[in-house]
Amino acid sequence: MSSSISNIRPQADQVLVDIADYVLNYKIDTDLAWKTAHYCFLDTIGCGFEALTYPACTKLLGPVVAGTVVPHGAKVIGTAYQLDPIQAAFNIGTLVRWLDFNDTWLAAEWGHPSDNLGGILAVADWLSRTRKATGQNGLTMEQVLEAMIMAHEVQGVLALENSFNKVGLDHVILVKVASTAVVGKLLGLSRDELIQALSLAFVDGQALRTYRHAPNTGSRKSWAAGDATARAVRLALIAQTGEMGYPSVLTAPVWGFYDVSFQGKPFVFQRSYGSYVMENILFKISFPAEFHAQTAAEAAMQLYSILKEKGYAAADIERVTIRTHEAAIRIIDKKGPLNNPADRDHCIQYMVAVPLLFGRLTAEDYEDHIAQDPRIDALREKISCVEDPTFTSDYHDPAKRAIANAIRIELKDGTALDEVMVHYPIGHPRRRTEGIPNLVAKYKHNLKHVFAEKQQEQILKQTLDYDTFIKTEVSSLVDLLSL
Repeated sequence: MSSSISNIRPQADQVLVDIADYVLNYKIDTDLAWKTAHYCFLDTIGCGFEALTYPACTKLLGPVVAGTVVPHGAKVIGTAYQLDPIQAAFNIGTLVRWLDFNDTWLAAEWGHPSDNLGGILAVADWLSRTRKATGQNGLTMEQVLEAMIMAHEVQGVLALENSFNKVGLDHVILVKVASTAVVGKLLGLSRDELIQALSLAFVDGQALRTYRHAPNTGSRKSWAAGDATARAVRLALIAQTGEMGYPSVLTAPVWGFYDVSFQGKPFVFQRSYGSYVMENILFKISFPAEFHAQTAAEAAMQLYSILKEKGYAAADIERVTIRTHEAAIRIIDKKGPLNNPADRDHCIQYMVAVPLLFGRLTAEDYEDHIAQDPRIDALREKISCVEDPTFTSDYHDPAKRAIANAIRIELKDGTALDEVMVHYPIGHPRRRTEGIPNLVAKYKHNLKHVFAEKQQEQILKQTLDYDTFIKTEVSSLVDLLSL
C-alpha cells in the first residue's frame, strides 16, 4: 500500500520570511553601524583598486562579449567598463575579494560580508543612471550603506551558528543569499517577490569548498564571491518578472536544502537581525592574509624586530611553535608544496615565515618570484601548530570573538625567545580606535594605484567626510571612482 505525497503548497519557510521582513522593515538607528559601514565602503573599494595591479585579476574583468557597452549601465570602479548590472556585480565583487584584504566575519561559518558590495554598488549605480536618464532622482550613498549593513547582518547572523564548511559548502552561499535580499529591496521587489527570490538563491546549486583546500587550492576562491553576488542580482531580476518561488526550499523532506545539503539539520539562530554584524566586523588592515593568521603575522613582525635587536636572523631559528585555535588548524595549517598565491595566502606557516625573514607581509609576497626563495620553504618546515583550547573557546565566545595566536621561537644555540601572543588583530572592534587611522591610510594608499593626484584629492574630498558622503548621488560618485 503506497502513501500519497501532499501537493498542498506550503507557507514560505520562516527563514525566508524573517530575512525579507528584516530587509524591508528594519530601521537602522545606531550611529556606530552607519559610521562603520562608511569605513567599510572605503576599505572595500580600496581593496579593489589594489587588485587592479594584478593581471591574474584584471584578465577576468570586462563584459562577457568584448566591446559591449551598456547605455546607462553600471560602471566598474577603477576601470572604463560600463556593463549590465549582473556582469558589473561580478567585476566589482571579484576586485574587492581578489587579494583577501577586505573585511571578515568569523563564527561557525566564516566569510567576508563586504563581498556583497559587488551586487549592491552595481545595482545602485545602474538604477541611478536609469532613473536620471528619465528625469528622476538617483539613489544616494546612504542607501548603499543601508544595503551594506543589512547584507552584513543577513550573512553574519546566518553564519553565527551554522557551519556550511563542515558539510563541504563554501561560505559564498551566504553572499548569494544576502545580496539577493538587499538587491531585491533596491529593485523595489514586493515582500512576496523577495521571498521568492530568496528561495531561488537556496534552490541553486551551491559552490563547493574544493578551491579553498589542499590539494586543489586555486584562484577561484578570489572570484567565487563575485560570482555569488552576480548570481544574486540575476535571481532578484528573475523574481522581479513575477517568476514563481519555492516556499519550502529549506524544509521540504528529501528534496529541500536541509535534507540535501545540510545533513537534515535546520538552521540555528543565536540572535535576531539588527546591526550587530556591521558594528562588530573585523577589518583586515595590516596584512592581506587569511584572517585566522592576522594575529600570527602581527606576532611574527614583533619577533622579527626582537631577533634583530638580539643580533639573530631567521637563519638562526631551530623551531617555531604557533599556539592557535581550531579553525586555523582546520583551514590554514599546511605542509608540503604550495602551488600558487591562493595556496600561500591560506598557509599559516607561509604567513609567519615571510615576516620572520623579511619583516613584511604584502600581497606581492604570495607571488611566484618571492615564493621561490628557498629560505621560505626551509623556515616553513620548522614551523608547527598546536591547538590551545582556550584560544578556540575565546574564538567562539560572542563577548570576545578573539582570533588569538602565540608564537614561540627556539634558536639553534639553545636560546628560547619569550613567546609573543596577540589576542585581537588591529582590525578587531576592541582595537577600533587604533585601527581606523590605519584603515584610512590604507585607503589613501590604494587610491594611488589607479588615480592621478588631482583625482585622488577629489575622491578624498567626496568620500572621507561622512555627512558629505551619504548625500552623494551614487552614479556621480562612481563616475569619480572610474576612469
